[in-house]
Amino acid sequence: MNRKLKVIVSCALAIMMIASLVGCGSTTTSSKKDSKEIIFWSVFTGPDGENMNRMIEEYNNTNPEYKVKHRPIQADEMYQRIPTMVSSGKDIPDLTIVHAERVALFAENEMIMPLDSYIDKNGTIKQENYVTSGWNIGGLNGSRYSIPLDVHSFVTYYNKDLLAKYGPNVLDDNVITLDEIREVGELSKKDEITSMGITWMRVKFLSWYEQLGGKLSEDGTNPSFNNPQAEKVLDDIKGLVTNGYANQDGEDTGQLFRSGQLVFWPEGIWMQNSLKEIKDLNWGMAHLVTFDPAKKVNWTSSHQFTMLKNPSMTDEKAEGIMNFINWIGENSLEWAKAGQVPASLKILENEEFNKMPHAFLLKEQESLSISGYKYFGFAAEALDKIVWETVFDKMDIKEGLEQAEKETLDRIAASKKQ
Repeated sequence: MNRKLKVIVSCALAIMMIASLVGCGSTTTSSKKDSKEIIFWSVFTGPDGENMNRMIEEYNNTNPEYKVKHRPIQADEMYQRIPTMVSSGKDIPDLTIVHAERVALFAENEMIMPLDSYIDKNGTIKQENYVTSGWNIGGLNGSRYSIPLDVHSFVTYYNKDLLAKYGPNVLDDNVITLDEIREVGELSKKDEITSMGITWMRVKFLSWYEQLGGKLSEDGTNPSFNNPQAEKVLDDIKGLVTNGYANQDGEDTGQLFRSGQLVFWPEGIWMQNSLKEIKDLNWGMAHLVTFDPAKKVNWTSSHQFTMLKNPSMTDEKAEGIMNFINWIGENSLEWAKAGQVPASLKILENEEFNKMPHAFLLKEQESLSISGYKYFGFAAEALDKIVWETVFDKMDIKEGLEQAEKETLDRIAASKKQ
């Protein structure tokens, strides 16, 4: 290669390098622009997702430095993907909604980040601004790992017209007891009207078991729900079925209630939207049916804001995330319209919310019970397999509880080997 050609080649290479550097600079600038967006994953894939979208749109219209992009994803899929994403450090969303029962184990496995420094810097997100049970679930070992969006409970819907006929004084004390379910049932079954629906048995079991003093775990690790209190809960509900006070296996309790054939329908507060359009259905909402009238316990869960462990998170973006969470807390009427109870006590200042049927839960928040058992998911899935079977006499109660406790123990042991 002659000298002139060498010069030409060298110049060409230099130009290519400069172009490359300019290109890298452009990519970096573009990346920084993209980073002004908070990627938010939630489990709101149903109609509640539309309510969340409206809230996010309203927030983005305030022109924050970091706008929010919402991606609803099925809960099972999200929970399966989280460990892999965190392990790889790639494609991690900036903000995530997880169920309260997941927080303890996620924190122990270092899949979510402590939020204390970000909360302190924000200065407006404070314990006293939130419902106690929803806030407490995110505090572990002296650090805070989550901030509550809402609390959502299992309650009792009742047909006002049927209750006036078969139990006019039941709600004089604003409590519905198992004994009152039986008393109403004795009268209503003569007219082929069912007293109480057997719906999601697991959450009713957990509420009633706690009322009787039961705990999912005595030591915080090993399950401890194979005992007389658990047996009594299942045996009493089985008795309602046997005596014709409750629906029989295979009957659709939702349809029974909507058609005026059921007095009491224990269900989630989120089910109220399915009743609002039904003409001639005069319904109300009360605490979950109770064993002990002096101890109201409504099984409750909570959607919690968390930040997955993310090496790419910056203090600036974290500040933007806290601003968004705080804004949601102060502007949560739209979330209440989705059939949820916002965790921010700011909502109690809103007259429209106070007229909603589920507003009483926030005013009587001591009744809300959220499990902090870190292996709750294992226990809940094991109980799901047996509680329905036992109350409909397809499985012996003691054998069912033994099976559920053993399965929980086995899954705990397996998780520790991973």
